[in-house]
Amino acid sequence: MTGGLLVAGTNSDAGKSMLVAGLCRWLHRRGVRVAPFKAQNMSNNSAVALDGGEIGRAQAFQAAACGLAPSVRFNPVLLKPGSDRSSQVVLRGRAVGQVTAANYAQMRRKLAGAAFDTLAELRRDVDVVVCEGAGSPAEINLRDGDFVNLGLARAADLPVIVVGDIDRGGVFASFFGTVALLAPADQALVAGFVVNKFRGSLDLLRPGLATLRQLTGRPAYGVLPWHPDLWLDTEDSLSYVDGRLVGQPEPPVGTDWLRVAVVRLPRISNATDIEALAAEPGVAVRLTTSPADVADADLVILPGSKSTVDDLEWLRDKGLADAVGLHAAAGKPVLGICGGYQMLARSIDDEVESGRGRVDGLGLLPVRIAFAPDKTLAGVTGRAWGHAVSGYEIHHGYVTESQAPPLIEPGEGARLGNVFGTHWHGTFESDGYRRAFLTDVAELAGRKGFQVAADTCFTGRRERLLDLLGDLVEEHLDTGALWRLIESGPPPGLPYLPPGAPP
Repeated sequence: MTGGLLVAGTNSDAGKSMLVAGLCRWLHRRGVRVAPFKAQNMSNNSAVALDGGEIGRAQAFQAAACGLAPSVRFNPVLLKPGSDRSSQVVLRGRAVGQVTAANYAQMRRKLAGAAFDTLAELRRDVDVVVCEGAGSPAEINLRDGDFVNLGLARAADLPVIVVGDIDRGGVFASFFGTVALLAPADQALVAGFVVNKFRGSLDLLRPGLATLRQLTGRPAYGVLPWHPDLWLDTEDSLSYVDGRLVGQPEPPVGTDWLRVAVVRLPRISNATDIEALAAEPGVAVRLTTSPADVADADLVILPGSKSTVDDLEWLRDKGLADAVGLHAAAGKPVLGICGGYQMLARSIDDEVESGRGRVDGLGLLPVRIAFAPDKTLAGVTGRAWGHAVSGYEIHHGYVTESQAPPLIEPGEGARLGNVFGTHWHGTFESDGYRRAFLTDVAELAGRKGFQVAADTCFTGRRERLLDLLGDLVEEHLDTGALWRLIESGPPPGLPYLPPGAPP
């Protein structure tokens, strides 16, 4: 059989990505050949697939839940915002141009065709495809030409479940309103709901679930509890809140904490790089736009950026460039990753991303950067501090001149005393490298009481998270009903809720 399901949400960051991962892990453990799929993703958190292209980071995470390597088939269209008005279009893993609100309608038919063809191809190779929608399916201004929510479900005859975040409040109104704003043919595919991030007694929730079923004619397939460990591999930029600690910091092994300030750039990309640091005991990682937080930190990180030159200008306007410079001048460690590494250079020559030509960098590394039209996409391996390190590259910028020793052998990145830079993403998932880096950083910062844990395995932690997601699905959702939905498609006779979508 070839079955399928689409997980939609009442809003962005409702829990679609995690629910898809949990459903995939549940099915994978049952011996089902399952794969994830997101027709179009808008995110600057991306990964390099095994087949050489670029996909959304969430789909790489979901692939791991299925026991699969990342593939461009799991996310055929990726939009990477470079400004409030334009995004880079990645089609089947490769950048093919820019899209704006003005020309998106012209490009949409081509993108939709590629998405529909890719899903059909994928369904021929696996037993079940669990699809993830985007935003909310009730964004009626976007329904015409939609190919990621109900447009995809209609084209592939997929049943739809809608997940809502009750922790934000208003979940019942969101469920009802989502269905009631859909056209009759769309409503006929929406089979029911999943409540996400519930805290408290289910006895208090049950009357609301019963009333929801009376009003909509659709069941809740279950209630997923809020869980403190569900913070790795975040998909949505909404999850990266200014001033908030990343994850759930564990007490230090030694006597000192290590405080890490990650500058939350306006076009931050691959912010998931910092999550492996936050998984270390005694490491408190905070996203910030405050110069005071930078001044107070032991380690400052400039992360990746989809708009390096524009974000560098923002850094200066906010007084953060001066704060980073003073931090480095005091001998404390600074790390730049990809776009952040480029900002640390003496100069950046960019006729590709911003079109601004040559601009001055922060000058903290004796490096010069230029931008190429073609994007570098690759998995990479090397060694540093005597440890193997692996990661991946996604960037237009490249080093034209460097007078600093490499950070990673053979010849990647740069290090000058307390300032480090690399184009490689994902390096901190290499346990030995991460521990050696943090040990060096703690010494530079004067945190002599900080000690790395000897047994933190980030890959193992991600696997435990995927198993936890599968456990939550099995324990809290009606998996029998979900399986029937996957196997048989949308239930017949679902009632229509007025007013429906306007003509």
